[in-house]
Amino acid sequence: MTPTSTILGLFTGQPQQRWDGKAPSAIGKSRTEGRLEVGPNGFLLDGQADLAVHGGPEKAIHHYASEHYETWKDTFPDLAGKFLPGGFGENISSQGFVEADLCIGDVFEAGTVRLQISQGRQPCWKLNLHTENPAMAASFQKSARTGWYYRVLDPGFIEAGDTLTLIDRPCPTWNLKEVILARFNPKLDRETALGLSSLSELADPWRAAFTKKADPGFQEDTSRRLPDG
Repeated sequence: MTPTSTILGLFTGQPQQRWDGKAPSAIGKSRTEGRLEVGPNGFLLDGQADLAVHGGPEKAIHHYASEHYETWKDTFPDLAGKFLPGGFGENISSQGFVEADLCIGDVFEAGTVRLQISQGRQPCWKLNLHTENPAMAASFQKSARTGWYYRVLDPGFIEAGDTLTLIDRPCPTWNLKEVILARFNPKLDRETALGLSSLSELADPWRAAFTKKADPGFQEDTSRRLPDG
């Protein structure tokens, strides 16, 4: 069966100074109604605070499956009110498929736009502060319920209610959930790391990370991204 998903909501935002002594962030998104224009770097109404690590053509749009929110409510019941569509700073909230149903490189049509999965999300300390949960980013990472990023193959317009329909799967052996787990596995086998390092459909930063992970002596330092991880 061809994977499809219905867009429940679209969310955009601009950088704001959220926390004293910390860099600005655009993780706080608001539901945006109507048809939204999508360009090569994502929604024209959306912005990023630090383009060195967020946004750009390879991380143009972040998609999060709404199905995961019930699990987070069960995991952190005291914070259940925060686990609603748009709550993790995603641009697209949907219902219909999750990471385990998808592959790196999958191409989708929605509205007049074509999108391609480029990588998973790499959570950082901003997610902890945004949700007021110091365990959020590490839990996100370990679960592989991170959502994923798209590159924009064809710009156009998209709106809530549109259906995302898979039209091409060039990498059927590279399941998205498994690739996300591999990215955060400190003991990843060299063969898998080398295979992912040469996968052209994968975003360049993740390919570079897998190149490093192919070195048996490499140890990744995540202390800046996950200071409490």
